[in-house]
Amino acid sequence: MDVLLTVVVPVYAVEDYLHQCLDSLRAGLTAEENAQVEVIAVDDASPDSCGALLDAYADRHGGLRVLHLESNVGLGLARNAGLAEARGRYVWFVDSDDWLPEGSMRAVLDRLRETGPDVLLVDHLRVHEGGVVKTDASSPLLAGPPTLERLLGVQHTAWNRIIRRELLAEHDLHFPEGWYEDVAFSNPVLIAAERLDVLNRVCYHYRIGRTGAITGSRSRRHFEAFEQYDRLHERLDRTGAGPGVRARVFSLMISHLLVVAGNDTRVHPSHRRAFFREIAARYRRYRPDSYLPPGGTPGIKHRLVAVNSYPAYAAMRAGFRLAGLRRRTPAAPVAVPAAPERVLL
Repeated sequence: MDVLLTVVVPVYAVEDYLHQCLDSLRAGLTAEENAQVEVIAVDDASPDSCGALLDAYADRHGGLRVLHLESNVGLGLARNAGLAEARGRYVWFVDSDDWLPEGSMRAVLDRLRETGPDVLLVDHLRVHEGGVVKTDASSPLLAGPPTLERLLGVQHTAWNRIIRRELLAEHDLHFPEGWYEDVAFSNPVLIAAERLDVLNRVCYHYRIGRTGAITGSRSRRHFEAFEQYDRLHERLDRTGAGPGVRARVFSLMISHLLVVAGNDTRVHPSHRRAFFREIAARYRRYRPDSYLPPGGTPGIKHRLVAVNSYPAYAAMRAGFRLAGLRRRTPAAPVAVPAAPERVLL
């Protein structure tokens, strides 16, 4: 039987989560459905016991191909290594610290057979390490018409879209090296697709707050986001993207970069001014003529970026943080004076 879907799982320093991920990929599948799925795990020279765990898992369970890279290449290039070995008509990039809720794989296979899309988007839940589960802010977009400009607003990750493998080859789509590699991959995949489809069902659990995750690591490497957005705009130029797509991508880019800039766990306070300056430079470079800033507080931030006013942005950010702190801090107990004795007249 032909392989319908290849699941590529890049693996690095996730020994506590690896079995949960791998087990979830085939949970509840029939023998016939199993035959339509191949799983390729890419050991990105993991410094812990992940390589040995993968080999042992493959020996016990079968149905798992393991690639061991000689040196660490990073998430994007590890995904490319798995993609190069894929045989499925479709490919799904699943991160090894995440997992699929039961029934997800069957639902995806059924939908791929039913509609034959170029790209199928699925919903997800954000699962925090403390056990709190949240819906992503962009998830409501999956409930509407599957238009390009609408779906560009869905969280731009690799793992929430299942992609026809030949589409990637036809358009020379692959992951760049560096952090924020999804930026230069996920939206170009949507733009290249002629047939977009949505499975409006939670098919992925995205783990938030894991120790060692780059989204929680304070580093100068967060500046690599700018290079990825430069690559994205180079692709827009090559493909002749229209004004609607450019305006949508531009607004999302500024909003995303502002989220990174305002996150203390990513950008060190001493680097924030320089990061803001880079946002302003991209604003001037890529702003389309048709662009209008969003409303409300996000629009104010966009306008501050437009004039490169870091002092005003910093003051606004400090004000919001102070207000938030006051909301979270319980009021100090207030001494209530004793009621005066009642006097009878």
